[in-house]
Amino acid sequence: MSGAARIATAQPVLWVEYENKKDKCHYAMIFRGNFANFVNMKSDITFLPERKQRDLHQLVGLIREEVKDVVMIILYGSYATDTYVERDIRRDYGGGKTEYRSDYDMMIVTRQRLGEREGTVETRIQDRFAAGKPEAEVVNVHIVSESISKLNDALLMGRYFYVDVVSEGVKLYDSGEYRLETPRELDYAEIKTMAIEYYQPKISRSKRFTRYGKVAYEDGEYVDCSFFLHQVAESLIKAISLVYILYGHKDHDLKELLKKTKCHTLELIKVFPRDTEEEERLFELLRRAYLEARYNPNFVVTKEDVDALHSRVELLKQIVEKVCRERFDYYDSQAGKH
Repeated sequence: MSGAARIATAQPVLWVEYENKKDKCHYAMIFRGNFANFVNMKSDITFLPERKQRDLHQLVGLIREEVKDVVMIILYGSYATDTYVERDIRRDYGGGKTEYRSDYDMMIVTRQRLGEREGTVETRIQDRFAAGKPEAEVVNVHIVSESISKLNDALLMGRYFYVDVVSEGVKLYDSGEYRLETPRELDYAEIKTMAIEYYQPKISRSKRFTRYGKVAYEDGEYVDCSFFLHQVAESLIKAISLVYILYGHKDHDLKELLKKTKCHTLELIKVFPRDTEEEERLFELLRRAYLEARYNPNFVVTKEDVDALHSRVELLKQIVEKVCRERFDYYDSQAGKH
């Protein structure tokens, strides 16, 4: 296969049709037995509108410019399964207006793992993709990166997020250097085992940073306390995706993490409402604390700020434990049927 960037559009393929176009985050629970997709993965995007096809062509080009050792680019999620949401406006729990639209979910497969570079690469690609476009027309780009060895190991182990990416995704670019492994079937009992394996360290981490935050609070170090509260919130939010799709997002930005978790549960809208200026200020304070609490000597956090944020993070803890417990129960219920 040529190393030039291309998106094949001529081959007829099969894809899953869903009646519910509002399904914002579909991930299959077990591999459906369509092993042919791992030999001849879908590469046709003509089922999408021309504007979406042009977007994807542009993104392939941008990704190849930004990531020199990319070997595959895979479109997954709602655009790959034609269940995307163009625009959905609704009222949130606080009575404010929220707007949702599906992201372009892209997996970048590289020779060597991007690691911490992933967030920087995603930002550059999003900025370049949005340049010159009306804000209302810009679709957010969500990037997951893995090395080819990590992806193939995950497929062999039946890690179902990766299995779904390949079985339902669309290959937008392939250098032709590597092949994807064929996974074994993963049952619900195994999914639950993996989910707990990923969940417990995040909860332990959140408890550890809660202890650190308590010491900082007692010492009157409210800036340090804001950083520890950020780390508690980050760990808790990341636990949800680990339980739902066995994938850990690498972001530290709470706004991005909340956006990526929204497709699993809308419960988190209760935690950080941003309907008033004060609510927005507090959320931005917590969001900025990851960097500024450590590196900005002029960053100011008061005792009142910490008290308000602490109550929010405590609510987050309760909700995360609840939705994850419900997911574990779901896995148990499904395991009993198979």
